[in-house]
Amino acid sequence: MAEQEGRDAEAGGDAAAAAVASHTSSMQRVKVYRLADGGKWDDQGTGYVSIDYIEGSKELGLTVLDEDDNDTLLMHNITSDDIYRKQEETIISWRDREAATDLALSFQEAAGCSYIWEHICDIQRNLQFSNLGALEVGPRQSSESLEASRIMHSNDDSFRSANGGEFRELPPVELSNLPFILKTVLEAGITDQMHVAELITQDNDFFPKIVDIFRMCEDLENIDDLHMIFKLVKGIILLNSPSIFDKIFSDEFILDIIGALEYDPEVPRVQNHRAFLKDHVVFKEAIRIENVSVVSKIHQTYRIGYLKDVILPRILDDATLASLNTMIHSNNASVISLLKDDTLFIRRLFARMRSSDISMESKRELVLFLHEFCTLSKSLPLVQQLRLFRDLSGEGVFEIISDVLQSQDRKIISAGTDILILFLNQDPNLLRSYIVQQEGNSLLGLLVKGMVTDFSEEMHCQFLEILRILMDSFTTSGAHVSYIFLPN
Repeated sequence: MAEQEGRDAEAGGDAAAAAVASHTSSMQRVKVYRLADGGKWDDQGTGYVSIDYIEGSKELGLTVLDEDDNDTLLMHNITSDDIYRKQEETIISWRDREAATDLALSFQEAAGCSYIWEHICDIQRNLQFSNLGALEVGPRQSSESLEASRIMHSNDDSFRSANGGEFRELPPVELSNLPFILKTVLEAGITDQMHVAELITQDNDFFPKIVDIFRMCEDLENIDDLHMIFKLVKGIILLNSPSIFDKIFSDEFILDIIGALEYDPEVPRVQNHRAFLKDHVVFKEAIRIENVSVVSKIHQTYRIGYLKDVILPRILDDATLASLNTMIHSNNASVISLLKDDTLFIRRLFARMRSSDISMESKRELVLFLHEFCTLSKSLPLVQQLRLFRDLSGEGVFEIISDVLQSQDRKIISAGTDILILFLNQDPNLLRSYIVQQEGNSLLGLLVKGMVTDFSEEMHCQFLEILRILMDSFTTSGAHVSYIFLPN
């Protein structure tokens, strides 16, 4: 009996151990993804992740071994400079400088993701503290003074992060304090991110001082500190704070912020974003916009798009990207709303488009402006969209389009057909009523003529789409289609 109980206990112990091992394995089970050139995440395989010393090195790193053949799927040194992102509950991603690509681990279990994430944060924290004394910023400091500064900051409750209690303020924005500010920004968890962003926006001198430090470092060609400022500005953007975005995209700071982002340590050559914006991006006013707020919003929207699509396209996480897209959408809605309520502006626009005294180039710019104006109106609430299109119809937009369709410039003809499709998608009765009441049916004739003119296939499709929607609207309304084709 005793022997049987012993065997049962042993079997129970083995089962418990197996259960624990199984649970641990599932926690460590991950898929490895690599970002391909086309922006698609490629599956590199499934395996088990661990954090240990890299073979032949004294550095800690991530290792993923294939679950089938134990081959190495991933080996990555964890450094203090890499920016790791925890997305949702089961994904950790980062930019691997050695592989020059973005990598991601997708965990089978959220607990495993949290476990590895906490270890990465701990390792980075230790590396940053050990490297803090080695950083040289501004005038060379003695190792003793740097160490004293580190100890002072680590003991001062004012600067303590969530890892050691909530901090009350950031250190003064000075060159010697940038490493600590950078560390605070990069290590902030979700709760701390909001607090750090609040501290930054409450300090009215934060961005002016950052800009002053950046200009000084650029004048002195201090590349190491410029690289650090790049990381700081990038980290601040990734805090994803609307209040911070309002500041950095303002006319006061935006060019210096973009300047700081020219010094990416992962790019061999300094980028020339400011020169491009100054020399190649020219704001053309097809018709003068008197409202200063509208002009400012237009400039800001372009800068947000440039930063999002050109400067930091592979660095922005999904949440920050969504926030920037929301800002662009909101700005577009604000611009269109302000312009649509300016009756004088609309009348000046149409009067200028009807004028025979303008050049073909000016007319082209006016048509393209009207096209963009109508396209961006989709950012308005539906009721406001409908009201705007009715107002434009009342001001004579279809007469303008009739003239546009008789142009020799295929680009503005295409813009004209796009505008008609926008009207038809909004309220087909607006164009239908105009065509029925029009003498000579000239606009309809131009649409039919467009189908037999030597245009591209894409343009023929536009004309066909307009006629199709028109015919559908006549059928739905109960009118006879022949009414608009045959003389009375």
